Amino acid sequence: MASLASTLSCTISRLNLFAELSLNHHSIRIYRTLSSKLRPMNSLYHRRVFKSSFPSTTIKSTTSNCSKNTSLKPVYDDNLVVLGIETSCDDTAAAVVRSNGEILSQVVSSQADLLVKYGGVAPKMAEEAHSQVIDQVVQDALDKANLTEADLSAVAVTIGPGLSLCLRVGVQKARKVAAIHQLPIVNVHHMEAHALVARLCERDLQFPFLALLISGGHNLLVLARDLGDYLQLGTTIDDAIGEAYDKSAKWLGLDLRRSGGAAIEELAQRGDSHSVKFSVPMKQHKDCNFSYAGLKTQVKLAIESKNIDGGVPFSSASIEDQGQRADIAASFQRVAVLHLEERCERAVQWALEIEPSIKHLVVSGGVASNQYVRARLHEVVGRNSLQLICPPPSLCTDNGVMIAWTGIENFRLGRFDPPPPVIEPEDCQIDLRPRWPLGEEYGKGRSVARSMKTARIHPSLTSLTQHQRQ
Repeated sequence: MASLASTLSCTISRLNLFAELSLNHHSIRIYRTLSSKLRPMNSLYHRRVFKSSFPSTTIKSTTSNCSKNTSLKPVYDDNLVVLGIETSCDDTAAAVVRSNGEILSQVVSSQADLLVKYGGVAPKMAEEAHSQVIDQVVQDALDKANLTEADLSAVAVTIGPGLSLCLRVGVQKARKVAAIHQLPIVNVHHMEAHALVARLCERDLQFPFLALLISGGHNLLVLARDLGDYLQLGTTIDDAIGEAYDKSAKWLGLDLRRSGGAAIEELAQRGDSHSVKFSVPMKQHKDCNFSYAGLKTQVKLAIESKNIDGGVPFSSASIEDQGQRADIAASFQRVAVLHLEERCERAVQWALEIEPSIKHLVVSGGVASNQYVRARLHEVVGRNSLQLICPPPSLCTDNGVMIAWTGIENFRLGRFDPPPPVIEPEDCQIDLRPRWPLGEEYGKGRSVARSMKTARIHPSLTSLTQHQRQ
């Protein structure tokens, strides 16, 4: 409880700090440190004390440790340049983005070989891989942008959700850069970044909009009402669609270095999508939640019934065996995406009841790169007179651009922390949020299928934002 209270207090401090800078969107100023040779003035980073919403707990903001006496100069927000760092799972990514939407650089170091070797993400191995390349990835991003850290306005970094071991690598690097060069730091919610990158691609996209976020770890349907304000209409109660794609690809002996989703989609084009009778998950539950654990089991049983050996690479299998694998891939993909379609159809109706002005469905996350998924969801929005917005594939998978852009959007509202101290206090705890809900659950959206994992380490991003506004 004390840990949860500390997290809430720290986050509230980030949302409140520099609130005075966010009164006018077009005249927001950020402050950067001048040369240490200049005469210092009083710090802008005030020590604040916040009362936690949890009983009998008053906590000092951890940002008070970062207070320093500095000389400052204004930099206007029409020319912000933000470095984004992303290490939430199995890709090490960094990018530099300007606030006018210009992507100055984008660098991604893939862990595809490790995925093949371990048959999925191995957290400890992923952490080591991040640690080995993070410095070079960030430097490459700066070099390709033809900039140095001195040209940056702020650093944005993913602090959750994700694998804690992996998140730590990115956060430590971001704090080091921000501390040495006295840059503000923006803590970013990974799933909010997936949703907001659509606003970089489509600059006319305004709130509210409906978002479907689909990846290896997440299935999430949210009504995006405003920056930091999300209503969860549906989520996965067990495995996400990306997990189902990856495991099915592995069992079918496909090359995982290009992702299970891409491998399944390509193979499915050679198969009969109605040859294997898989059942659509959760047909009896009239909500917007997802379940792919059962479909995974169906695929595994189908593979075993046809005596397919997944240890034999697809390229080495017989022609007959390849045909059977293609049929399973096609049948799996049809049913997996049909489940998406049904849930999105209901979510659109719910969203229009709540916010009749909605005009767009944003689909993002790694699985949104799948062209079959896009085609089927295009049919859904067409039936409901909406428009489908999908970022390009390079911005659907985990990337630094979406982190930098989300950093820019939050920075404009004054939601950032001051530079960390160059030497961290001994009692300093790095803010990591492996389990961090994006929005509060919609009443109709509560699952009655079975118990979901409900343990929360951190309050949702939306609840923290609402607390700040009160």
